[in-house]
Amino acid sequence: MREFVYNAAPARILFGSGTRQRLPDEAERLGLERLLVLSTPDQEAVGRSIAEILGSRATGLFSGAVMHTPVAVTEEALAVIAASKADGVVAVGGGSTTGLGKAIALRTGLPQIVLPTTYAGSEMTPILGETEGGLKRTQTTAKVLPGTVIYDVDLTLSLPPSISSVSGINAIAHASEALYARDGNPVIELIAQEGIRALAAALPRIVDEPRNGPARADALYGAWLCGLCLGAVGMALHHKLCHTLGGSFDLPHAETHTIVLPHALSYNAQAAPRAMACIASALGSKDALSGLSALLERLKLKRSLAEIGMPETGISRAADLATANPYWNPRPVERDAVYELIRRAYAGEAPRADF
Repeated sequence: MREFVYNAAPARILFGSGTRQRLPDEAERLGLERLLVLSTPDQEAVGRSIAEILGSRATGLFSGAVMHTPVAVTEEALAVIAASKADGVVAVGGGSTTGLGKAIALRTGLPQIVLPTTYAGSEMTPILGETEGGLKRTQTTAKVLPGTVIYDVDLTLSLPPSISSVSGINAIAHASEALYARDGNPVIELIAQEGIRALAAALPRIVDEPRNGPARADALYGAWLCGLCLGAVGMALHHKLCHTLGGSFDLPHAETHTIVLPHALSYNAQAAPRAMACIASALGSKDALSGLSALLERLKLKRSLAEIGMPETGISRAADLATANPYWNPRPVERDAVYELIRRAYAGEAPRADF
């Protein structure tokens, strides 16, 4: 008998095409009258369109969200919140904007509505990572959970295929680690496999035909499921490494996850055979590592940390930081082995489970 505990995070999900038009009704349902819209600088136009849908319920737009949720940016947004007397926020975008909404909620208790435009999945988690002084610190608290998530497939149609691909692999990383989490359970195992399967099938179709609506719907569905996994169970070595690398060297979030994932899985492969079998099955491959490698090749993604801006001199520091206060992991986290993992990821070498 497999004993387990399963906790379901409360959330209201609206999924479909054109669902952003239901935003005013959702605001009314929540009793919100003064909503500040959040976006990144690149998605300011999308943010303004969401503010227009809200009409008189929108107090304005803060378009300063950036990667890794710097505390300084959160403080800027809080000043706008105070000046506008907002009673809630609407975050439209990917993980950067969702992170800002969570950081605001943590400090103010304001409710959030999230409209994802990528496959990051952070809208489904009680996890917040914030950066200050060159370090990224992560915490888990129900205070940052959005109350409503509106998935509108139409908002993802213009996401470039290259960004769609790394965002999707980022989501697959969430589900992959959930399969060997210390507090894993059969429910999350099923959700994780379905999320990986949906994304692995959809991403190549998106690369070939970026405005393929059914493929976009499948990818967003898969990302939602993978986000559920990340929100329901603990993280392990892969996420610790990515948080360390991203926060310390300002590396792009999804690209870092994409590059590190094969190496993190190889590190844990022998210690988590059941998880590897589940990943392989979801990918339709004989084994997890070859299946993931084939998918990454099909998507033509970068495979080395050097390509995305990590300095070679940072390998040793990253190994020190990642092992100083490690997350639980199915295989013991050892500094020399982690150093070798990061070195291989830096160089873009093929992952090997021989260390």
